[in-house]
Amino acid sequence: MNNRTVVLNAARMNYDGKLDLSVLSSQVTQYEATDEADILARVQGQNIVVTKELPVRGEILARFPDSVKLICEAGTGYNNLDVDAARARGITICNIPAYSTQRVAHTAIMMILNLSSSMQRQQAMLTRGDRSNFTRFLQVDHTEVNGKILGIVGAGHIGREVIKIGLALGMKVLAYNRSPRPDEEGVHFTSLEEVLRNSDYVSLHCPLTPQTRHLIHAETLALMKPSAFLINTARGALVDEPALIAALKAGRLAGAGLDVQETEPPQPDSPLYEMEQVILTPHMGWKGLETRQRLVTILAENISHFLGGDPIHVVS
Repeated sequence: MNNRTVVLNAARMNYDGKLDLSVLSSQVTQYEATDEADILARVQGQNIVVTKELPVRGEILARFPDSVKLICEAGTGYNNLDVDAARARGITICNIPAYSTQRVAHTAIMMILNLSSSMQRQQAMLTRGDRSNFTRFLQVDHTEVNGKILGIVGAGHIGREVIKIGLALGMKVLAYNRSPRPDEEGVHFTSLEEVLRNSDYVSLHCPLTPQTRHLIHAETLALMKPSAFLINTARGALVDEPALIAALKAGRLAGAGLDVQETEPPQPDSPLYEMEQVILTPHMGWKGLETRQRLVTILAENISHFLGGDPIHVVS
């Protein structure tokens, strides 16, 4: 089988030029970015298409040339691709599971620890020249995480890594998973409602599907404690952002840590940029150099296995 490979939006993963994407196959064409209008022209004559969170609608996939046999999504989530349309064209889709498990889990834990000590507020005070935390008693909330309840929504690779670290920090864990699981030492699996009602920190780790879009909305946010924090390092659209902003402004939620947003980057006038109880980061969980190097290695393995007739990480 031919291995002509095109990377449609290389800059999404290789934004600093430190990755060698030529290792993917012996014939690699790279584009820094690709508009929807250019997708069909750029996949002509190619056998393997690599995307990173690039939306490819079913109408476009249906017009892919017969030469394309494999689409590699360079990430864990593949909601940007129309799986049914690819299947109808006989195109295999594979993804990259677990390449960023630890780094994303560490991002979630980083947000929990920072929110528990109002770190973003402390740094903002210093930025505006306010040093009163040093000269008077501490002016911001500063609480322990040990003994607190960590709620996990989605106990896959990343969710389980967050559970492991949470337990090591002395937290109690409630978890909701779409596939029921028996309790484990230190972890009680229960309903989403119970997780939301009882957790001090709720961390989202589920894929984005039609069923999970806006899983967190006005009604589910109302279940949470006013003292609780919401952490999202999964997909921005899991959360109804206007509903979250309203809850934060009304004091119905203590704060949020958002490494992902519904629109990335958020609109310039988004209140999230200015809210002192929010930690906002630019989908950085997967962007570490080591993490991205691991991504490229697994991408190359996906392609090699497919060409050898032994496809791995197939989602279609």
